[in-house]
Amino acid sequence: MADMTMLSDALTTYIHDHTTPEPDLFEQLRVETHAKLENPQMQVGRVEGRFLELMVKVTGARRVLEVGTFSGYSSLAMAAGLPEDGKLITCDIDPVATEIAQRYWDRSPWGHKIELRLGQAEDTLRALNGAGERFDLVFLDADKGGYVGYFELALEMLPVGGVILADNTLWSGRVLDPKSDSDRAIVRFNDHVKNEPRVEQVLLSVRDGIMFCRKLS
Repeated sequence: MADMTMLSDALTTYIHDHTTPEPDLFEQLRVETHAKLENPQMQVGRVEGRFLELMVKVTGARRVLEVGTFSGYSSLAMAAGLPEDGKLITCDIDPVATEIAQRYWDRSPWGHKIELRLGQAEDTLRALNGAGERFDLVFLDADKGGYVGYFELALEMLPVGGVILADNTLWSGRVLDPKSDSDRAIVRFNDHVKNEPRVEQVLLSVRDGIMFCRKLS
């Protein structure tokens, strides 16, 4: 995740304070993530976590796929929005961060809905697709250079009306003046979605930007 610099601290605090608080377990996870892991800013917080939970609820999703687990905050938030018999499969390559995630999932009322797949995301997605797995909602929050490929693979596993949410699609505003490889990767992804006739989309300014796509065909 890029550094969050687009909103003033005061406005960021106002947004945070006007979003439904999360259970204490999420705050404990946030504290441990910041204490033990590199790049803790990659973790979603209350605002995006609640947004993801509500998206699962309002779409009626029963099966969710997440690409990029990190320490498990977003997985936990989306699992909280699933029905009791819902399922979330999340994939990552980092055994250290996901060990923290698993401990918090095990402590939560929703952890039994979450299944972790360790390995390269593209390999995991291809295996899921090959096994006939299908999902109602997909959340992309992994390496930015892989976004286009993950999007295409995810689209194959969604029904018409299914949703893809992609994080960091404003990249702290650097989409307007891309200089690094990661900057250009986000621009490439946003343009790819814009020109994809199988989806309709809106680019939301939630946190560092969320591309919200609905599959049309």
